[in-house]
Amino acid sequence: MKRRLIQLCAALLYNLNLKGFAEASIYKGKSKGLCVPGLNCYSCPGAVGSCPLGTLQNALSAMDRKLPFYILGVLLLFGVTMGRTICGFLCPFGLVQELLYKIPVPKIKKNRVTQELSKVKYVILAVFVIILPVVFKAASGLPVPAFCKYICPAGTLEGGIPLVLLDDSLSGLAGALFHWKVLVLAVILVSACFLYRSFCRILCPLGAIYSLFAPVALLGVRIDRDTCVDCGRCVRTCKMDVRQVGDRECIQCGECMKECNVDAIYWKKPWDVKSKK
Repeated sequence: MKRRLIQLCAALLYNLNLKGFAEASIYKGKSKGLCVPGLNCYSCPGAVGSCPLGTLQNALSAMDRKLPFYILGVLLLFGVTMGRTICGFLCPFGLVQELLYKIPVPKIKKNRVTQELSKVKYVILAVFVIILPVVFKAASGLPVPAFCKYICPAGTLEGGIPLVLLDDSLSGLAGALFHWKVLVLAVILVSACFLYRSFCRILCPLGAIYSLFAPVALLGVRIDRDTCVDCGRCVRTCKMDVRQVGDRECIQCGECMKECNVDAIYWKKPWDVKSKK
C-alpha cells in the first residue's frame, strides 16, 4: 500500500501542470529543462519535467555540436543512487501496468521464454535510443528520437492521445505513424493484463539503463547470506524475471520481503550495509 501511494504521488508530481489538459497545451516552463527519474512523456500536457530517454536521444543527435554531459550525468546520478528502485516506485507507466495486471484474466507466469525475452530491452536501448538517433542525424541533419517516435507507449498514452482528443487541429493531422503508435500501445496494454509489467520486462530501455547499476545502486533490496536458507521462495514468488533478489531484472519493489520466512531480505542502507530492515 505504501509503494502504491509513492507511485501515485510520483505520477502526480511529474504532471503537476493539470491546466495543460484543459488547454491542450504543453508546459514550457523552466522546470521542463530538468529530467524526472521515471518514464514520463515530455509532450504530456501535464508534464513539468523531461523524460530521460527523450533527452538522451536528442543529446546524442546533437553530439556534433556538444557532448551530452548533462543527461549522462543525470542517468549516472539516478542509476547510482536509486537504480531500478525507480522502476518499482517512481515510474507512472509501471503503475499503469500493475493496475492492468489486477484485471481477472489468466496470467502468464514467468518462464524461460520470458527470461530470454527480457534481453530484448537491451537491443531496443542500443538500436532505437543510441544508434538510430545518431544515424538519422548523420543522414538527414535532423534529430529523430527513434524510440519516442516509433515505440514509446507512455508518449502515446500521456501525450499523443490526450492532445489529439483535446485539439481538433491535431486530430486532423494524425496519420499512419500515430495509428501505428496507438496499435503498439494497445498491444502493450493488453499484454500487461496477462504478463506482469510486460513493457518493463521486455521493451523498456530506461529500465535497461538502470539495471546496469544493480550491483552498485545505494537503494534497493539485499539478502543477508548468513541468514538465508536458500529456500528459493523469494525468486519463485517474484513476478519479474529475476534469478536472484537484487539482480538486473529486480525492480526493487520489496515484495519479496513478505515471502521470506527467515527475514533474510532487507533494504540496503548506504551507511550500514549490514543493517536489516
